[in-house]
Amino acid sequence: MSAHSRDTELITNVSHDIKTPLTSIKSYVDFLQRDNLSEKERKEYLEIVAKHTDKLAVLAKNLIEVSQITSGNIEVNREKTSLNIIVEQTIEEFALKLEQSELIPRIRMPENEVYIMGDGEWLWRIFSNLLNNACKYAAVGTDVEISLEENNGKAAVRIANISKSALRVEGDELFERFVRGDSSRHTEGNGLGLSIAKSLAELQGGSFDVTVDGDLFKVTVSFSAI
Repeated sequence: MSAHSRDTELITNVSHDIKTPLTSIKSYVDFLQRDNLSEKERKEYLEIVAKHTDKLAVLAKNLIEVSQITSGNIEVNREKTSLNIIVEQTIEEFALKLEQSELIPRIRMPENEVYIMGDGEWLWRIFSNLLNNACKYAAVGTDVEISLEENNGKAAVRIANISKSALRVEGDELFERFVRGDSSRHTEGNGLGLSIAKSLAELQGGSFDVTVDGDLFKVTVSFSAI
Protein backbone atom coordinates (compact mmCIF):
# COMPACT_ATOMS: atom_id res chain seq x y z
CA MET A 1 0.00 0.00 0.00
CA SER A 2 1.40 3.41 -0.97
CA ALA A 3 1.92 6.18 1.59
CA HIS A 4 -0.87 8.20 -0.08
CA SER A 5 -3.30 5.25 0.10
CA ARG A 6 -2.44 4.67 3.74
CA ASP A 7 -2.99 8.32 4.59
CA THR A 8 -6.35 8.24 2.79
CA GLU A 9 -7.39 5.09 4.66
CA LEU A 10 -6.28 6.56 7.98
CA ILE A 11 -8.38 9.67 7.37
CA THR A 12 -11.38 7.51 6.40
CA ASN A 13 -11.12 5.26 9.45
CA VAL A 14 -10.42 8.02 11.94
CA SER A 15 -13.25 10.10 10.50
CA HIS A 16 -15.57 7.20 11.35
CA ASP A 17 -14.15 6.96 14.87
CA ILE A 18 -14.65 10.69 15.40
CA LYS A 19 -18.15 10.73 13.90
CA THR A 20 -19.52 8.00 16.19
CA PRO A 21 -18.93 9.73 19.57
CA LEU A 22 -19.75 13.14 18.10
CA THR A 23 -23.14 11.85 16.94
CA SER A 24 -23.85 10.47 20.42
CA ILE A 25 -22.75 13.69 22.11
CA LYS A 26 -25.00 15.77 19.87
CA SER A 27 -27.98 13.49 20.51
CA TYR A 28 -27.62 13.55 24.28
CA VAL A 29 -26.99 17.30 24.36
CA ASP A 30 -30.31 17.66 22.53
CA PHE A 31 -31.94 15.47 25.21
CA LEU A 32 -30.37 17.57 27.98
CA GLN A 33 -31.98 20.71 26.58
CA ARG A 34 -35.46 19.33 27.20
CA ASP A 35 -37.39 20.82 30.10
CA ASN A 36 -39.17 17.63 31.17
CA LEU A 37 -36.07 15.63 32.10
CA SER A 38 -35.89 14.02 35.52
CA GLU A 39 -32.76 14.55 37.60
CA LYS A 40 -31.90 10.86 37.17
CA GLU A 41 -32.14 11.10 33.37
CA ARG A 42 -30.09 14.29 33.32
CA LYS A 43 -27.33 12.60 35.35
CA GLU A 44 -27.32 9.52 33.08
CA TYR A 45 -27.12 11.64 29.92
CA LEU A 46 -24.29 13.76 31.34
CA GLU A 47 -22.32 10.59 32.14
CA ILE A 48 -22.76 9.38 28.56
CA VAL A 49 -21.62 12.73 27.17
CA ALA A 50 -18.57 12.66 29.45
CA LYS A 51 -17.71 9.12 28.35
CA HIS A 52 -17.79 9.99 24.65
CA THR A 53 -15.89 13.23 25.27
CA ASP A 54 -13.12 11.21 26.93
CA LYS A 55 -12.99 8.93 23.86
CA LEU A 56 -12.54 11.93 21.59
CA ALA A 57 -9.78 13.31 23.83
CA VAL A 58 -7.86 10.02 23.70
CA LEU A 59 -8.26 9.82 19.92
CA ALA A 60 -7.05 13.40 19.49
CA LYS A 61 -4.01 12.72 21.68
CA ASN A 62 -3.19 9.57 19.70
CA LEU A 63 -3.51 11.40 16.39
CA ILE A 64 -1.13 14.14 17.56
CA GLU A 65 1.41 11.51 18.60
CA VAL A 66 1.08 9.67 15.28
CA SER A 67 1.65 12.95 13.46
CA GLN A 68 4.76 13.66 15.55
CA ILE A 69 6.17 10.17 15.03
CA THR A 70 5.53 9.94 11.29
CA SER A 71 6.94 13.44 10.68
CA GLY A 72 9.99 12.75 12.86
CA ASN A 73 8.99 15.72 15.02
CA ILE A 74 9.34 13.91 18.34
CA GLU A 75 12.07 14.37 20.92
CA VAL A 76 13.52 11.19 22.45
CA ASN A 77 16.02 11.69 25.26
CA ARG A 78 17.68 8.34 25.87
CA GLU A 79 19.52 7.91 29.14
CA LYS A 80 20.26 5.12 31.59
CA THR A 81 16.83 4.13 32.87
CA SER A 82 15.57 1.43 35.23
CA LEU A 83 12.84 -0.63 33.57
CA ASN A 84 11.87 -1.91 37.01
CA ILE A 85 10.88 1.58 38.09
CA ILE A 86 9.02 2.45 34.87
CA VAL A 87 7.04 -0.80 34.83
CA GLU A 88 6.22 -0.66 38.55
CA GLN A 89 5.09 2.98 38.29
CA THR A 90 2.83 2.15 35.34
CA ILE A 91 1.28 -0.80 37.17
CA GLU A 92 0.69 1.35 40.25
CA GLU A 93 -1.04 4.05 38.20
CA PHE A 94 -3.29 1.43 36.55
CA ALA A 95 -4.11 -0.44 39.79
CA LEU A 96 -7.56 1.15 40.15
CA LYS A 97 -8.42 0.80 36.46
CA LEU A 98 -7.41 -2.89 36.52
CA GLU A 99 -9.59 -3.40 39.59
CA GLN A 100 -12.54 -1.62 37.99
CA SER A 101 -12.11 -3.83 34.91
CA GLU A 102 -12.13 -6.87 37.24
CA LEU A 103 -8.67 -7.96 36.11
CA ILE A 104 -6.04 -9.59 38.29
CA PRO A 105 -2.43 -8.43 37.72
CA ARG A 106 0.16 -11.22 38.04
CA ILE A 107 3.54 -9.51 38.30
CA ARG A 108 6.99 -11.08 38.00
CA MET A 109 9.87 -8.70 38.53
CA PRO A 110 13.57 -9.54 39.00
CA GLU A 111 15.32 -8.67 42.26
CA ASN A 112 18.10 -6.88 40.39
CA GLU A 113 17.61 -3.61 38.55
CA VAL A 114 17.38 -3.91 34.76
CA TYR A 115 18.75 -0.87 32.95
CA ILE A 116 18.42 0.24 29.35
CA MET A 117 19.11 3.41 27.37
CA GLY A 118 15.63 4.88 27.07
CA ASP A 119 13.37 7.87 27.52
CA GLY A 120 11.37 7.45 30.73
CA GLU A 121 8.36 9.44 29.48
CA TRP A 122 8.00 7.47 26.26
CA LEU A 123 8.71 4.14 27.97
CA TRP A 124 5.83 4.90 30.32
CA ARG A 125 3.63 5.70 27.32
CA ILE A 126 4.42 2.28 25.79
CA PHE A 127 3.42 0.32 28.87
CA SER A 128 0.42 2.53 29.69
CA ASN A 129 -0.92 1.92 26.17
CA LEU A 130 -0.56 -1.83 26.70
CA LEU A 131 -2.24 -1.86 30.11
CA ASN A 132 -4.99 0.40 28.82
CA ASN A 133 -5.49 -2.06 25.97
CA ALA A 134 -5.79 -4.90 28.49
CA CYS A 135 -8.33 -2.99 30.58
CA LYS A 136 -10.51 -2.48 27.51
CA TYR A 137 -10.31 -5.90 25.89
CA ALA A 138 -9.32 -8.55 28.45
CA ALA A 139 -11.99 -10.97 29.63
CA VAL A 140 -13.49 -10.04 32.99
CA GLY A 141 -12.10 -11.99 35.93
CA THR A 142 -8.93 -13.12 34.13
CA ASP A 143 -5.25 -12.50 34.82
CA VAL A 144 -3.05 -9.88 33.21
CA GLU A 145 0.50 -11.23 33.32
CA ILE A 146 3.24 -8.61 33.52
CA SER A 147 6.88 -9.65 33.65
CA LEU A 148 10.33 -8.19 33.30
CA GLU A 149 13.44 -10.28 32.71
CA GLU A 150 16.99 -9.92 31.49
CA ASN A 151 18.66 -12.65 29.43
CA ASN A 152 21.70 -12.66 27.16
CA GLY A 153 21.99 -8.88 27.15
CA LYS A 154 18.31 -8.33 26.38
CA ALA A 155 15.73 -6.74 28.66
CA ALA A 156 12.18 -7.88 27.89
CA VAL A 157 8.85 -6.73 29.26
CA ARG A 158 5.94 -9.08 28.53
CA ILE A 159 2.27 -8.30 29.00
CA ALA A 160 -0.27 -11.04 28.30
CA ASN A 161 -4.01 -11.30 28.74
CA ILE A 162 -7.01 -13.36 27.69
CA SER A 163 -9.19 -11.42 25.28
CA LYS A 164 -12.96 -11.30 25.57
CA SER A 165 -13.15 -13.20 22.30
CA ALA A 166 -10.80 -14.88 19.82
CA LEU A 167 -9.11 -12.20 17.71
CA ARG A 168 -8.98 -14.15 14.43
CA VAL A 169 -6.13 -11.99 13.22
CA GLU A 170 -2.37 -12.29 12.92
CA GLY A 171 -0.28 -10.34 15.42
CA ASP A 172 1.31 -8.13 12.77
CA GLU A 173 -2.09 -6.98 11.53
CA LEU A 174 -2.80 -5.34 14.88
CA PHE A 175 -0.10 -2.79 14.08
CA GLU A 176 -1.79 -1.70 10.87
CA ARG A 177 -3.58 1.59 11.46
CA PHE A 178 -5.13 1.24 8.04
CA VAL A 179 -6.66 -2.27 8.11
CA ARG A 180 -10.40 -2.30 7.59
CA GLY A 181 -13.01 -4.62 9.08
CA ASP A 182 -14.23 -5.39 12.60
CA SER A 183 -12.02 -8.48 13.04
CA SER A 184 -8.82 -6.53 12.52
CA ARG A 185 -9.75 -3.27 14.19
CA HIS A 186 -8.93 -4.62 17.63
CA THR A 187 -8.52 -1.24 19.27
CA GLU A 188 -10.42 1.99 19.03
CA GLY A 189 -8.78 4.53 16.77
CA ASN A 190 -7.66 1.92 14.22
CA GLY A 191 -5.12 0.28 16.49
CA LEU A 192 -3.38 3.60 17.03
CA GLY A 193 -2.51 2.77 20.63
CA LEU A 194 -0.61 -0.38 19.68
CA SER A 195 0.96 1.26 16.66
CA ILE A 196 2.18 4.20 18.76
CA ALA A 197 3.66 1.84 21.36
CA LYS A 198 5.49 -0.09 18.62
CA SER A 199 6.86 3.10 17.02
CA LEU A 200 8.02 4.46 20.39
CA ALA A 201 9.82 1.20 21.19
CA GLU A 202 11.61 1.24 17.84
CA LEU A 203 12.57 4.92 18.23
CA GLN A 204 14.42 3.85 21.38
CA GLY A 205 16.26 1.01 19.66
CA GLY A 206 13.84 -1.65 20.86
CA SER A 207 11.57 -4.25 19.29
CA PHE A 208 7.84 -4.80 19.74
CA ASP A 209 6.34 -8.21 19.03
CA VAL A 210 2.74 -9.38 19.28
CA THR A 211 1.66 -13.01 19.56
CA VAL A 212 -1.98 -13.96 19.07
CA ASP A 213 -3.13 -17.51 19.81
CA GLY A 214 -6.90 -17.75 19.86
CA ASP A 215 -7.93 -15.53 22.77
CA LEU A 216 -4.39 -15.20 24.19
CA PHE A 217 -2.86 -11.81 23.43
CA LYS A 218 0.80 -11.28 24.33
CA VAL A 219 3.16 -8.37 23.69
CA THR A 220 6.92 -8.52 24.20
CA VAL A 221 8.88 -5.26 24.25
CA SER A 222 12.65 -5.81 24.16
CA PHE A 223 15.68 -3.54 24.51
CA SER A 224 19.42 -3.98 24.82
CA ALA A 225 20.29 -4.15 28.52
CA ILE A 226 23.21 -2.17 29.93
